[in-house]
This record gives sequence, structure tokens and C-alpha cells, in this order.
Amino acid sequence: MENSGNDAVAAGVGIAVFLGALVVGLLFYLFYCFCCKRICEKCGITPGILIWIPIAQYIPLLQTAKMELWMIILLLIPIVNIVIFVMLWAKICAARGKSPWLVVLLFIPGVNLAFLPYLAFSE
Repeated sequence: MENSGNDAVAAGVGIAVFLGALVVGLLFYLFYCFCCKRICEKCGITPGILIWIPIAQYIPLLQTAKMELWMIILLLIPIVNIVIFVMLWAKICAARGKSPWLVVLLFIPGVNLAFLPYLAFSE
């Protein structure tokens, strides 16, 4: 009988960990969207509500990079999306007046976490 009490505690801890991870993930996503919004605004594009919607957020980013909007389809194709993603962020770096080679930071674990805030908050 004592075993069922331990199971209930373990289930409660599991739910708490899951909810905590969900909240942290949501906060990271909101910060990512805010950084993308700032980048678009600094490049003269008004992103509107699209920047907060997954997948649709690439519409204002593609406009910021001066790339065709149909390329959003290429972002949905495995392996091709990596090439388009690198091109997108290299062009956004150039639009922000930074070196396109800065996109290499995306491939360095840990350092890649500072890439978006740097583009969003630097002058």
C-alpha cells in the first residue's frame, strides 16, 4: 500500500518538471520572436502579428532579407532548409550592417544562443 503513495509523488514531480520545461520553452520562444521583431523593425520592416506565429514568422524575415516569399516552402524541405536558413540569416546580417560571415556563429554550440540577441540589440 505504501508503494502507491510513492507513485503519486513521482507522478506529481513528473508533472511539475513537464510544466516547468513547458514554461521555459515558451519563454525562450517568446524571446526568439521578440528578437526577430526587433531585427525586422531595425531593417525598416513592420512584422505585425506574423512574427509571433510559427512558420508564418519567416514571412517578415524573408522580407527583411529581401528574399522571395515563396522560399518559405523551401524552409519546409529537409536539408534544403539548412541552406535556405543560412542564406536567410546571412542576408539579414548584411541588412543589419554586419558581416554575413557572422552566420557561422549559428553552428557553434553555446555561442549560437547570443547570435539573435546580438543582431536584435546591437547598433
